[in-house]
Parts: sequence; structure tokens; C-alpha cells
Amino acid sequence: MKRKIAQAMVVAVGALALAGGTGAASAAQVDRAPAGVDTVVMGSCDNAPNDPTKKPSAAAAVKWFADRKGSTKYQGCCQKSVGLAWNRKTKHPSAIAFWRSSDGKRHTSGKPPKGAFVFWNISSYGHVGIADGNGGFWATSVNGKIGHKSSVNYFKNYLGWKAGNNN
Repeated sequence: MKRKIAQAMVVAVGALALAGGTGAASAAQVDRAPAGVDTVVMGSCDNAPNDPTKKPSAAAAVKWFADRKGSTKYQGCCQKSVGLAWNRKTKHPSAIAFWRSSDGKRHTSGKPPKGAFVFWNISSYGHVGIADGNGGFWATSVNGKIGHKSSVNYFKNYLGWKAGNNN
């Protein structure tokens, strides 16, 4: 019962965010959010556990995404997906909260190294992916699924990057 209430609250918060804080958006509008906009806060994405046997690395983080190319399983759960890719212990409620946190130094220029977390301010929750080391990235919400793009400028409002890690 608590889980259903929490999920309903997440949908309501997402609807409010899409409506610009007016409350005019419906749950159906949240489901039809534009590609590239993660409208679900991490609480509803916590059903996938970290793998304690996985050794984290930049290559493993990129491989995690590449192995799931085309999947829609993590739509709305960008923060959870990068956490799983790096097998992170630290949790943040959203990508924008992670960006604003003291968890890693923020870099606003330069090419992100392979495995770095890359961030965008594209919704009230932000968006995060994993750098490929060549100027591109892997993320959820790439045409509505996990995908790869050759430039971090694929999404608008690129914020920068933080070094990848499994903190």
C-alpha cells in the first residue's frame, strides 16, 4: 500500500512539474512527456538492486548502457540507471540534486572522460548519462529509450560533468 501511495505521489509531482507548477497536467500527460525529459523521481525507480559482485569501472559503466541499448526499462529513471552502471552506493533523489550536491567536483568545460556523469537541466529533475570518452554519451530518454549520441549537446541545457565513481 505504501508503494502505491508513493507511486501516486511521484505521478502527481511529475504532472505538477510538466504543468509548470500549476497542477493542470494530468497523469496521462506525464506518460506522454517529451523524449529527453525524465519526469519520475528516483523513489519509484528503486526496484533494481546494485550488484555487489560487479567491479566498477568507466568501461563497465559504458558497457552497462551499451548492453541495454534500445531498452525502455529505465525510462524516467536516469539517476537510477547511472547508479546501476557504476554500482554506486550513494543515492540522490534526482539528477539535478546529484549535480548540485557535493558528491564530486563539477566541471563546466572540457570533454568529459569515459565513464563520467554528464548532466543536463532539461526538467525540474534534470537528466544524467554516462560519457563515452569521445564527446558523446549513453543515457535513458534518447528517442524514448537507452541510447547513444555522439555529442553532449544532443539535449539542451548541458550543465557539465562529474568524474564517474562508485561512491
